[in-house]
Amino acid sequence: MKASSNTVYPDFGALVISLDFELHWGVRDTKPVNGSYKANLEGEWEVVPRILETFREFEVAATWATVGFLFADSREQIESHSPTLKPNYRNKRLYPYEEDVGFSEDDDPFHYAPSLIERIKQCPRQEIGSHTFSHYYCCEPGQNSATFHQDLQSAIEIAREKDIEMKSIVFPRNQHNEHYERILHDEGIICFRGNQDSWMYDPASTAASKRLPRRLGRLTDHYFNVAGYHTTKWNEIVQGGSFLCNIPASFIVRPFSPRLKKFDVLRLRRIEQSMRHAATNKEVVHLWWHPHDFGIHIDENIAFLRRVLTSYQGLHQTHGLRSLSMIDVARELGRHVS
Repeated sequence: MKASSNTVYPDFGALVISLDFELHWGVRDTKPVNGSYKANLEGEWEVVPRILETFREFEVAATWATVGFLFADSREQIESHSPTLKPNYRNKRLYPYEEDVGFSEDDDPFHYAPSLIERIKQCPRQEIGSHTFSHYYCCEPGQNSATFHQDLQSAIEIAREKDIEMKSIVFPRNQHNEHYERILHDEGIICFRGNQDSWMYDPASTAASKRLPRRLGRLTDHYFNVAGYHTTKWNEIVQGGSFLCNIPASFIVRPFSPRLKKFDVLRLRRIEQSMRHAATNKEVVHLWWHPHDFGIHIDENIAFLRRVLTSYQGLHQTHGLRSLSMIDVARELGRHVS
C-alpha cells in the first residue's frame, strides 16, 4: 500500500501490543507437551485472564494473534477445516498435522482454547488476529504460496464460525514473507507485525534465527540500546510497495527469570526509553510476547507488565501517548475496516 502525497498522519505517539497466542502449537517442534515446558502451557490458562484483567484496568488495547487450531471445539472441526494442500517442510518436526491431540478443550487444554478465545473476544479493546491456521512457517524450505494460501483460508474460515473477522496477522517465528502479501490483501488482511530494521531481527528460517550471533545480539538489545529505539514513524507503516500496513515489532517482553532478576531494572528502562521516544517524537512502539512465556512466575510477570503499563499511563497523561491494537493503527491511517 502506497500512501498518497496528501496523507495526513496521526499527530500522537502510540503503544501497540500484540500477543502470539498459540499454546503447544507454537513450541511443539522443540518442547514435548509432557516435558519440562508443560508448566508454562498449563499456566497459560491462568495468565491469559490475568493479562486481560490488567489490560482492562489500564484501558489498554491489544491484538491477540491466534493459531487457527485453537478455535476448534473438537478434533472433527480441526480435520474439517484442515487444508487439502499442506506444507511439506524439509524439517519434518515442523509438520503439525500428525500431532497427537485430544477430542476437545476438556481433555486437551494444550491444543484447544475456544473458551479463552471467547474471554478475549468479550474484553474491551481486544482484537483477535491470525497467527495462521497451523502455526505456518513462511520462510521454511518445503512450503510455497499455494500451501500458505490454503492455510490462511482455513484460519479465516474457522474464526468466522466464531463471528470473528480477522484483519491482522502475526507470522509465526516472525517469518515475514513479502511474496505472500498479495495473498493476504486479497483475503482481507490489512496489517501485519513486521521485524525490526536490524540484521539480528531479519526474517529467517528457524535454524538461521537460532545462530549464536543473532541470539546474543537480540538478548543484549533487550537490556541496552544496541540497535536503536525500535520505534516507527507513521509514514513508514505505509511506505513502499506493500499492500499492507507494516507495524514493526519493537521488543518482546521477555519473561521473568530468577537468574536475570537483577537486570530487570535495565529491561524495564529499555522499554520505557523507547515508549518515551515514541511519545515525544509521535511515533509507534510495538511490544509483543507469547502468553505461555508468562506461564510460570506468573505474579512476577504480571508485576513487570504492570510497571510497563504504569509508565505508559504516565506518558499518556504527559505526552498524549495512546494505546492501539494493530487494527486501530490501520484505522488511524485511513484503511477501511468493515
